[in-house]
Amino acid sequence: MKQISCGSLRASNVGETVDLLGWVHTIRDHKDTFFIDLRDWEGITQIVTHKSKLKDETIELLTNVLRETVLKVTGEVKKRPPGTENKKLLTGEIEVEIKDVEILNECAVLPYHFKDYKNTAIQIRLKYRYVDLRNPIMLNNIITRGKVTNEVHRYMEEQGFIDIETPMLTKSTPEGARDYLVPSRVHQGKFYALPQSPQLFKQMLMCSGIEKYYQIARCFRDEDLRPERQPEFTQIDIEMAFIEQEDIINVVEGLLKRVFEKIKGIKVKTPFPRMNYKEAMTRFGTDKPDTRFGMELHDITDVIPKDTEIFQTIFDNNGIINAIKVDRYAKISNKKFAKLRRYVRQDFKAKDLAQIALKEKGTKSALKKYLDEKTIEKIIKAVGAKKGDNIFIIGDADKSIVYQALGELRLRIAEELEIIPKDEFNFLWIVDFPLFEWDYDEQRWTAMHHPFTSPKAEFIDSFDEDPESALANAYDIVLNGYELGGGSIRIHNPEVQERMFKTLNIPPEIAKINFEFLIEALKYGAPPHGGLAIGLDRLIMLLVETDNIRDVIAFPKTRNAKLPIGDAPSRVTTQQLDDLGIQIKPEVLQLLEEEKEEKED
Repeated sequence: MKQISCGSLRASNVGETVDLLGWVHTIRDHKDTFFIDLRDWEGITQIVTHKSKLKDETIELLTNVLRETVLKVTGEVKKRPPGTENKKLLTGEIEVEIKDVEILNECAVLPYHFKDYKNTAIQIRLKYRYVDLRNPIMLNNIITRGKVTNEVHRYMEEQGFIDIETPMLTKSTPEGARDYLVPSRVHQGKFYALPQSPQLFKQMLMCSGIEKYYQIARCFRDEDLRPERQPEFTQIDIEMAFIEQEDIINVVEGLLKRVFEKIKGIKVKTPFPRMNYKEAMTRFGTDKPDTRFGMELHDITDVIPKDTEIFQTIFDNNGIINAIKVDRYAKISNKKFAKLRRYVRQDFKAKDLAQIALKEKGTKSALKKYLDEKTIEKIIKAVGAKKGDNIFIIGDADKSIVYQALGELRLRIAEELEIIPKDEFNFLWIVDFPLFEWDYDEQRWTAMHHPFTSPKAEFIDSFDEDPESALANAYDIVLNGYELGGGSIRIHNPEVQERMFKTLNIPPEIAKINFEFLIEALKYGAPPHGGLAIGLDRLIMLLVETDNIRDVIAFPKTRNAKLPIGDAPSRVTTQQLDDLGIQIKPEVLQLLEEEKEEKED
């Protein structure tokens, strides 16, 4: 039916008679002339007709037609009159003069128009997502996603990788984030879990003799949502046998270079810079630093006298005191500073935030009550501040609080001051992660990445005796302050894997229940192997330069993990529950009934 798109006509087509099909983007009635912008997914063509050439019924049709009505237009391609060309459109040199028009489907009054998407509640946009996606910006996001996945497939196949699907209904394991559980009808009382990652299956593929695996994998995590996270997400999953860290890094750099050149037309320089975890934390307060701007952290712990009263607890517990310098920010108001204090205290558990504002008429700081002028000057010198600058200081016995609070404050101020370059893409590898981190709530060591990550070679013999010192053979790829992906060289020796479970305080009986199949696979000739997963949703988000992952997913969930189209999750029938051997608690039923009554009201 459709042969010519609304974005394809050019001056070379003048004189041709064409059929165009699409949506009414806009319609303008100018006395004796109708102008219609007809839109499809490739572009817009201006349709024009003079009322004197139309039948009365056609005039009535066009007078009453609503935006987003679907039309078929037959007409002649003509060159626009001089001075009326539209350089913003690829079709801007021409217009199509109507010979015939047909309404294929009339549009009802829209619940909202996508042109007003910035002022429309996200719940409305997601409920009517099929309207929202007609927005050329949103449509381009989804089309770009498709182009990226096509490019990924081409590149991976060129590199000799095989696309292999792994199970969606898998075994639940207690480690890590919460699983989405699927009850079994055939095996009542038992549950599948939707995969958080194909991790164990891709490792077993390496044991199977598949040396290069990849998959565009769907994954699920039942966790609280953030702007860059969804409960179901997609990752570019990669695993290779007989490799070292350099091999997987080279493959991933080649993939990202290819995608950015093909999709964005940007030549990416490789190899990417590398930074170890410790340096990233001490310089930027995060293991996913945005290196497009400075404002780095400075450790001023040794500058401050150890007998300073307000910092005594920090010194007694071997804590740290760090600072960031913000250029030309000394004139910050008291109200603004109070807002920043609340931000670091409420969101990141910092005890407080201090400032040293270097004003033209002198230095302003509440710290002057506790520190002498000489110490203040040492701090100023240590961070390289000058008149007009401001220094923000946070200290704590818990280093992670200092790093996180100052790292996030750095980003917030940089965004407020608009000093982050928008046209830069700074890739960075973070390497040499700690193998473990201490869980203060559970009072045990947990895996910083996952329990299948191999220690670096020099820690293989000692990681279980000295967990705090052990480094992981792990690597994350970071782009502009976002963790784009992460991976590691895996444990391929069953004895090392069992030692890892023991160090993580996973009882042998639990390890056997959850991971016996993996241990067995490792015993039967597992090769050295490793891999990485790139978050596809996040990659697209950065490519199209939006700040919310919802914008690159066709049908995303809301912040409370609901799918507005179809209203999922929803209640099911008693028969369905009986088939599964499931009974809902009375108190939950009561809440569901109350919710139903509220909706009906």
